[in-house]
Amino acid sequence: MSDQGQLTEVAAEVRRLAEELADLALTRLRSAAAGDDADVAAATADERRITRARRSLEKAAALLDDHPADPFV
Repeated sequence: MSDQGQLTEVAAEVRRLAEELADLALTRLRSAAAGDDADVAAATADERRITRARRSLEKAAALLDDHPADPFV
């Protein structure tokens, strides 16, 4: 497999992980909103932390996709 093919696969996996984090963040917020979580402040702090991690993964995937053309090909 070419280097670009490998990067594309890694970018896809990173995006999958970002989606998983988005689901976790929503679950955390829903739990706090429903009153299932005794510490609402901690739940919202968790959601913010998870969302920051998700955004970082989305940036990483974009960087992997935004590759310059190889001048030696």
